[in-house]
Amino acid sequence: MTPRRLLATLVLALATTPALAAWDVAQLMTELARNRGGQALFTEKKYIALLDKPVISSGEMRYTAPDYLEKRTLLPRPERLLLDKDAITLERGKQKFTLRLTDQPEILAFVDSIRGTLSGNRQALERNYALHLSGNRDNWTLNLSPSNPRIAELVTRITIGGNREQVRSVEYLQADGDRAVMSINPVAEHR
Repeated sequence: MTPRRLLATLVLALATTPALAAWDVAQLMTELARNRGGQALFTEKKYIALLDKPVISSGEMRYTAPDYLEKRTLLPRPERLLLDKDAITLERGKQKFTLRLTDQPEILAFVDSIRGTLSGNRQALERNYALHLSGNRDNWTLNLSPSNPRIAELVTRITIGGNREQVRSVEYLQADGDRAVMSINPVAEHR
């Protein structure tokens, strides 16, 4: 076998080996679907055009696959956001608001960007977003660009970063130029 033919055979063999296939959205969704839930600490910075400095908040989150997410903000003031199946509840002090997500399609699309990613539900994501994945299994970035014009009026892009089955950051760029960046650090559960 000539060196040229050997090289061509080797290239063909490598190109068709599944273990060496490029990291793709399907693989990421499979990894994410393996994560059945857990707890994490978060820090969120909101950059608002009318303010000189970002608004910084922090707290804890709890996720149970596929559709329960609780975000408890502890600083600068207590707040609780609960996503449970088709309802979203916000509690601030003595005030409590609950909305059915099925009655609010724009809010549902926004919620699906998070829950769809956490649960590895590609179909939920692709209902309202075009997906673009970069990186590798140990350091990936998933960009969600609204494909629904009504969603695009609210949000320009959502960027989610992580490693393996863990979401580590979420950035929302709103259509008005404001943005929010959340860093997420999983907490090991003691059993």
